[in-house]
Amino acid sequence: MDNRLVIKNIAKSFGGVKAVQDISIEVGHQQIVSIIGPNGAGKTTVFNLISGIYPVDQGSVTFLGENITNRPQHLITRAGIARTFQNIRLFKGLTVLENVMTAHDPMIRYNLLDSLLATPKKRRMDKENQQLSEYYLDLVGLSAVKDEDPFNLPYGHQRKLEIARALATYPKVLLLDEPAAGLNTVEVQDLIKLIEKIHRTLDISIVIIDHRMELIMDLSEKIYVLNFGKLLAEGTPEEIQNNDDVTKAYIGEGY
Repeated sequence: MDNRLVIKNIAKSFGGVKAVQDISIEVGHQQIVSIIGPNGAGKTTVFNLISGIYPVDQGSVTFLGENITNRPQHLITRAGIARTFQNIRLFKGLTVLENVMTAHDPMIRYNLLDSLLATPKKRRMDKENQQLSEYYLDLVGLSAVKDEDPFNLPYGHQRKLEIARALATYPKVLLLDEPAAGLNTVEVQDLIKLIEKIHRTLDISIVIIDHRMELIMDLSEKIYVLNFGKLLAEGTPEEIQNNDDVTKAYIGEGY
């Protein structure tokens, strides 16, 4: 299987704390991979290293065969890696549709003069941006609220909006950081269906961090388990479920 994303022996320390130590992860073409582990295991740090938020101390990140280690965040996004965040980050003062359009706007190719003079090229590209953003809102089921203030939406809808905004950057790999956080059981099932739909509809690989095991086990082809910044185990959902080391890391030695 061709790998779209290869993380090889990455490490990151903050002062004397080794947040991530010698971790390697591979994400194949159109594959859904999950990263799980107890709180503080280093999961989000791995996402931050992949997406350029933190510089990598050691190791490499290769995307589509090209080394992107320590590239600026915007260049990593343009290359085809998008992400959501554990804490929802939406733009105040913009509608639902405008929030999605802001993500695609940097991908548009027009110059300052086009923008100042509102040239036909600028108007054409703005229309294309709107149509594309409306497509992604329809994909996640938010077309009916495109003109609403996103902060008036239910929490689950805000999560979907963040996913739509990430998709508007044309990713080949989508990183979802705890997309089920704060959702009830019905909303989690709805989210599982949405991720399956995105995976089925778009030519995209997905990497998920989450604590909701029903989501992880339903969606994942492969799971990586982190503990204290190290790779504890990797395998299929069935292999991870039957791994004693994983059980001990989650619920303790006594079980």
